[in-house]
Amino acid sequence: MLVPVLTGLSVSTTLLFAGIGTLLFHFLSRGKVPAFLGSSFAFIAGYAAVAPNGEAELLPYACLGVVCAGLLYPVLAALFRAFGAKRVMHFFPPVVTGPIVISIGLILASSAIANCQTNWLVAVVAVAVIVICNIWGRGMVKIVPILLGVVVSYAVAAALGEVDFSGVAAAPWVGLPVVWDNTVFALFGPQLDSGLATTAIITIMPLAFATMIEHIGDISAIGSTCERNYIADPGLHRTLLGDGLATILASLFGAPPIRRMARTLACLP
Repeated sequence: MLVPVLTGLSVSTTLLFAGIGTLLFHFLSRGKVPAFLGSSFAFIAGYAAVAPNGEAELLPYACLGVVCAGLLYPVLAALFRAFGAKRVMHFFPPVVTGPIVISIGLILASSAIANCQTNWLVAVVAVAVIVICNIWGRGMVKIVPILLGVVVSYAVAAALGEVDFSGVAAAPWVGLPVVWDNTVFALFGPQLDSGLATTAIITIMPLAFATMIEHIGDISAIGSTCERNYIADPGLHRTLLGDGLATILASLFGAPPIRRMARTLACLP
């Protein structure tokens, strides 16, 4: 939920298409890869460049750029399908994929520190719970330490009066999760700024190269955890296609791009 908060996109739309994208991904990957899809932080810089303050009228242009970035995924998936994973993987060795994943994490470190500074007690509680569950946890506790850290730290923040529930109280009980004016479809008409649309595409589209390499690193990490070769079965062409189509679908409807999360839910038998 942090990505839509930082970019100005809808949290409800984000959650909806994270779920839809995950189902689409599992359908295309034949349900063999134990992972879920969540919001991608890699595109935050692109959103900041196109809609620096989360302007509602500019966000659809940023989403259009992400849609075009997502179109690169099927292209790379087709290359894996045509030439085989082994031949293409020569261009993506661990020395390439590893630093890309590390770099994205380091870039986000400043945002993490800035968020921690608002309340160090809650931040320390979250980190402590994650570390304890990850090291000494057993069974499901060890699998979902980050989720438990979020739940416990949220409860602590609520007890300290740091959580504002006014938005929840004012929200309607039933409503549509998608706002049409925030979607890419709202751009098509006389109000379309072709120059801004072109700028958004040129600015955001190259970011897909980093996220695609990150995807390969995630697949390798999950395969190592589960002791399975997911690059061979179901194949990178399937996982890339699922990731790309999920990103395109989410961005079309005003949600941030989603990507594979390298946190396995379980290693399926």
